[in-house]
Amino acid sequence: MYKNILFLITILFVLNFCSFKPEGENVITISGSDTMFELNQELAKEFMLDNAGISVYVKGGGTRIGITDLIKKRTDICASSRNLKPEETKMLVEYYGSLATVYLIAKDGLSIYVNPNNIVNDLTIEQIKRIFTCKITNWKELGGKDTAIVPVLRNPNSGTYLYFKEHVLDNEDYTESGLTLPTTKEIIKYISENVNAIGYGGVGYKDGIVQLRVNGVYPTENNIRNDTYPITRYLHFFVSKTPSGNIKKFIDWTLSPKGQSVIRKSGFIPLWDYSL
Repeated sequence: MYKNILFLITILFVLNFCSFKPEGENVITISGSDTMFELNQELAKEFMLDNAGISVYVKGGGTRIGITDLIKKRTDICASSRNLKPEETKMLVEYYGSLATVYLIAKDGLSIYVNPNNIVNDLTIEQIKRIFTCKITNWKELGGKDTAIVPVLRNPNSGTYLYFKEHVLDNEDYTESGLTLPTTKEIIKYISENVNAIGYGGVGYKDGIVQLRVNGVYPTENNIRNDTYPITRYLHFFVSKTPSGNIKKFIDWTLSPKGQSVIRKSGFIPLWDYSL
């Protein structure tokens, strides 16, 4: 019962944080990556269970939103699925007089999602690139049925959108015929209901879709941990200065065996293979 009540409180914190930045000595705010949104909710919930009296507010919106919030002092922690861009680093230095402090909190495999009824189960990086740049437009070209491919894209505020463009598309432009949806959950829902759709996102999202092998390698924990899976990345927390007090306590807890176990339970890859 207590956990259910606290989870409801966490959801209310998320809704409230959309319109204002909560403040106070015992308040921590996290803003940013949509990929990390549900993970951050779980981290916040479990941390609050272990640390009565400290409130953690979580907001999504995308990595770009989180970085903007950090620059403008609207959040304590920016959750990011990519590194800072040079111009973002410059703005932080100009605003705070120092570089942001970065913490790697987990690894992620950027997975390729298809509908469970799609017979295609393995794509190369080159084939994925050609799909999302509109050079391959029919599943028949990939050993599937003779139907048009429906690429589903993340929104441009997403760190995943930028990471995919840089590391998979080699900075080529996305297809203009793709469908853009604002969150990973909406992408998952759309693909689960549309057999011809294909999308991409974090490895922690599995319900209703199939994650393809890429270059013959499936995005398992071991394959992502040792970089055998070809599209791996780190998930980050950025703070504007060296953290102290409750912010440091939360980050230290996230990197502890307890926090890393929450990361694993959320479907992502802990930095260390703790046995709990």
